[in-house]
Amino acid sequence: MSKKTIKRVGIIGLGAIGKRVLAALKKDHLPNAEYAVIDPSAAAVGFAAENSIELFYGAGELLAWKPDLVIECAGHGAVVHVVPQVLEAGVDVVIASIGAMADRELAGKLESAAEKGGARLILVSGAIGGLDAMRSARSAGLEAVVYTGRKPPQAWAGTPAEDEFDLQRIEIPTTIFRGTAAEASMRFPKNANVTAAVALSGVGFDETKVELIADPTVAKNVHEVNVKGAFGELEIRLVNNPLPDNVKTSWLAALSIEEAVSKQVLTTVF
Repeated sequence: MSKKTIKRVGIIGLGAIGKRVLAALKKDHLPNAEYAVIDPSAAAVGFAAENSIELFYGAGELLAWKPDLVIECAGHGAVVHVVPQVLEAGVDVVIASIGAMADRELAGKLESAAEKGGARLILVSGAIGGLDAMRSARSAGLEAVVYTGRKPPQAWAGTPAEDEFDLQRIEIPTTIFRGTAAEASMRFPKNANVTAAVALSGVGFDETKVELIADPTVAKNVHEVNVKGAFGELEIRLVNNPLPDNVKTSWLAALSIEEAVSKQVLTTVF
């Protein structure tokens, strides 16, 4: 892959991750680039003015601005309604909300749009690491992949777990979900995108087993992956700090986007 010249970057979403990525790119990775965002919120108006960035409200406006790269940081809805149009226009897109890929129809639509536009759909690993080893091992055959995610009870607020459990009263580690990566990615899109990264790197959404736990004994987000296959066995465990602005999101999720973007402009890529 040859390195790419990126002069204009579009970011979809100015939430905690979007702001963190924007600041890092302007400071460290692409300091000379111009930036634009898609965000319909009232708060975005002031933020865009204070940071000298263009503010748009839809894909058409952003594409007229002619970005070289677009980064999605806004959730499943943006992947559905904005990303296909950007890909069809021939612009590469980095996707943070890869849990959306659990929707087979949507995944097919995105791939078709990318092929039609000659663009690339760049998926990031988010809050998990070590997946390169699993991707290498799967060609020899994987027997089992199990992902376990532990977060403090309050980190599951605003998810389906809140309908089934009194999160404030949980005193011992409590399983709030057990099923497949496909189910987890669709039911917990803001909390469990990492399950999609694991699934796409291994045995797929339907065969990857997932357990999500509300654990009052942990203060940080804990991600564990156990893999067995012809290559042997692999265990991955990360204890991640959450973003200061969003306890539901691992800091590493934002860092993985930065790393994915940096690969587009470097001559030597690891």
